[in-house]
Amino acid sequence: MTLIRSISGIRGTIGGAPGEGLTPLDTVRYTAAFGTLIARRAGADSPRIVLGRDARLSGPMVRDLVVGTLTGLGFEVIDLGLATTPTVEMAVTGEKAHGGIILTASHNPIQWNALKLLNERGEFISAEDGAEVLRLAEVDQFDFVPVEKLGHVREGGSWTRRHIDAILALDLVDVKAIKEKRFRVVVDAVNSVGGTAVPALLTALGVMEVIEIHCTPNGHFPHNPEPLPEHLKDLCGAVVKHGAHLGIAVDPDVDRLALVCEDGSLFGEEYTLVACADHVLAHRPGDTVSNLSSTRALNDIADRHGRKRHASAVGEVNVVKLMKEVKAPIGGEGNGGVILSELHYGRDALAGIALFLTLLAKSGKSTLELRRSYPDYFISKNKIELQPGMDVAAIVDAMQEKYSKEPHSTVDGLRIEFGNTWVHLRRSNTEPIIRVYAEAPTMQQADDLASRILSELAQVAGLAAAER
Repeated sequence: MTLIRSISGIRGTIGGAPGEGLTPLDTVRYTAAFGTLIARRAGADSPRIVLGRDARLSGPMVRDLVVGTLTGLGFEVIDLGLATTPTVEMAVTGEKAHGGIILTASHNPIQWNALKLLNERGEFISAEDGAEVLRLAEVDQFDFVPVEKLGHVREGGSWTRRHIDAILALDLVDVKAIKEKRFRVVVDAVNSVGGTAVPALLTALGVMEVIEIHCTPNGHFPHNPEPLPEHLKDLCGAVVKHGAHLGIAVDPDVDRLALVCEDGSLFGEEYTLVACADHVLAHRPGDTVSNLSSTRALNDIADRHGRKRHASAVGEVNVVKLMKEVKAPIGGEGNGGVILSELHYGRDALAGIALFLTLLAKSGKSTLELRRSYPDYFISKNKIELQPGMDVAAIVDAMQEKYSKEPHSTVDGLRIEFGNTWVHLRRSNTEPIIRVYAEAPTMQQADDLASRILSELAQVAGLAAAER
């Protein structure tokens, strides 16, 4: 059993002893801590919070615990029911709420769930607010209201439609051009909330035919829900079988987008943002932002438009902060996360789909031809499971010393540049692992670089363990 308490939210496996998994007691404690923080800040007689969830099997149980806790704190809870993460983010500001909670463990497997915490702007809470939530939970510093001041729940089920309408209203989205192309699209929504939201969006965009696989939102994930190549074989096969122009995969809460070309090959999760940025930068002033683990292809696309790519620490909150600082119209993460600032400051696969289909329709290219128009880079994504007693800081420091003469950044872990290749080492915020990403012009070069660094990390970790 695992419970990860971090400034970005509370994530854990369902079951086990309190403090060792996301048990009912842990769910109540951290919900009460967040609610207490929001209520104090709101200063209102009836603070308001928006709640939504993905289709995980544990969702209804966690929802009931969260609702009971929030009403016990005097909140009006606007329950969207099954809703994508970006939909909840938009609803927070649309409902003039004081905060939001999304019940989703994003790309994690079925046994996981989480509380994703939003501020009054519908954005992930700051590091300072996250630390205060953890502190309040640690000391059980809550003050529940008397019976006459109990909160209440109301449904907010129209927000998926309102989200889609807001996307359609963007001048960056050309419904007429999309409709004229008579696209046939296959969707794999891993049997979560995207199974209703994505087909509804595609129909509204004028897609001629939407072929659904794994789109029943019952929480029974048919494969690992992270939209990585090894998990998208069903989608790739269905695209070829149905002669589709495009395949679309989203994760359980629909903030990540992966695409498949007409021949069943992968467009590349890293290239989702590259393509969307190509479209947006052609129509909006300003630079773009992605995190340190994202492909350098975004640098090349920014250069094409006479712009610059700015690199942030990993994490949506860090990307958003830098986007605001440089006034970037588009940014995101290389895991298929697209953030369109004029819509809202959150990763949004629905917005990404609309932007990509507009670009595809107006380019006159097939999906595969569009992909081939971008420079080729390949990322080898690896991880090391953390063992008890491992000193991650000491390991990273040792690697920094080893490569001190190479261009490197310590903004987030350690990223080392080797000419046209790079490697990024960082501790995950959501899992007990060290991520090791390497990028190069060929997959073999990326794998070789990653293998070399992993071997060196193992040696360093062994030395560090011996020294301890």
